[in-house]
Amino acid sequence: MTDGVKHIIAVASGKGGVGKSTVTANLALAMAAQGKRVGVLDADIYGPSQAQMFAVPADQKPKSDDGKTFDPIYAKGIQLMSMAFLVDQKTPMIWRGPMASGAFQQLLNQTRWDDLDYLFIDMPPGTGDIQLTMAQKVEVSGAVIVTTPQDIALLDAKRGIEMFRQVKVPVLGVVENMSLHTCSQCGHSEPIFGEGGGERIAQEYQTELLGQLPLALSIREQVDQGHPSVEAEPEGKVAEVFKKIAANILEKMENQDSGSGPEISFSE
Repeated sequence: MTDGVKHIIAVASGKGGVGKSTVTANLALAMAAQGKRVGVLDADIYGPSQAQMFAVPADQKPKSDDGKTFDPIYAKGIQLMSMAFLVDQKTPMIWRGPMASGAFQQLLNQTRWDDLDYLFIDMPPGTGDIQLTMAQKVEVSGAVIVTTPQDIALLDAKRGIEMFRQVKVPVLGVVENMSLHTCSQCGHSEPIFGEGGGERIAQEYQTELLGQLPLALSIREQVDQGHPSVEAEPEGKVAEVFKKIAANILEKMENQDSGSGPEISFSE
């Protein structure tokens, strides 16, 4: 297990644009609200976004006493590490897969995580090199799959679930984002991206629909401003959904720790 970390939870999606990073940030804050010590590793090497979501100033860099390891940056009570802290935010990462995989391993293993109960890894979209490296080199406690109800997103989400199954990482469940839009003017609700998709996937793969999040302007605005919904409106409906998802994950992990969960094996 990674030094200083008890449980690693991968937050993944088959495709980009489904709100995976937004879900990761809010889940981390919701888990911290449960009294746990929480960290976030932004493993999206090519498009890191957690620095902005946690309102970390562009000039803030991790401290390194020995030139080999880093202290995580603390923001909103969460320990953070991201490629965005190490390079200029406007600098593109024009790297081949092995370089990105190496950077991921360094971010994970050379960060001095301070006694974390849960480390959420914001994975890049897809099923590429970084996902394979994580599955082979990191002891992951479980994965959360983020999707929208849209058919093409569901197809990619299935690939993500299959990938984690093949590498023996338990899929804790599915989070369906952008599931229902309610008009702020007339109050009419409409499933713009379709409906029931997350539930169908959960049933097909014998996993669980952890929660459904609305297609709401406030979620996007709050996270863009560096104040995710769980922080911005802790008593709001969106925060309530995230808190229920976090509580569900916490219960699954406690069952796993007590030996009542599935047996997990890892191979090089």
